[in-house]
Amino acid sequence: MAHAMQTGMHFHAESGLLRGACQVLSPHCDPRPGGAVPELIVVHGISLPPGEYGGPWIGQLFCGALDPAVHPYFAEVAALRVSAHLLVRRDGEVLQFVPVGLRAWHAGRSSWQGREGCNDFSVGIELEGSDVQPYAAAQYAALAQLVRALCATWPTLSPHRLVGHSDIAPGRKTDPGPSFDWDRLRALLA
Repeated sequence: MAHAMQTGMHFHAESGLLRGACQVLSPHCDPRPGGAVPELIVVHGISLPPGEYGGPWIGQLFCGALDPAVHPYFAEVAALRVSAHLLVRRDGEVLQFVPVGLRAWHAGRSSWQGREGCNDFSVGIELEGSDVQPYAAAQYAALAQLVRALCATWPTLSPHRLVGHSDIAPGRKTDPGPSFDWDRLRALLA
């Protein structure tokens, strides 16, 4: 499979789908409420099982198909109804789970600049990683391309409206964690 970053990234504005990305559509989404549009990009970090990379587990979690018997940790999370718009694997491969025009269930209890419920007005991008291990160079490159493509398609988005999950859910969430290099991402976006 060709990675989306090899050919440049472009979203189809009407469908909200990333051209060339593997589409694994999640049932864990719904319409954005009351004319809400994407105004914020939220960066997350995820690994399943914790600290391990590769495998189908993240996609299975986002699609409600994670088998709790496969790993002891999965029993804790298999029943969660969560998703993200996009996932960037360690090698830079991008998978899409929710069209950008829909509300993905990625932020949970959250607020940004006094607005509650960030799922309503944000795009969630998961990076395969953890708080303690550096993210891969290919992930930063793909994330920068995703941010540029999102901002080019939805004028309500901006690289200045880019936050971590920890920024919108402080005390509850730590991702993408201290291992995420925000300066590196900003340099790629400059």
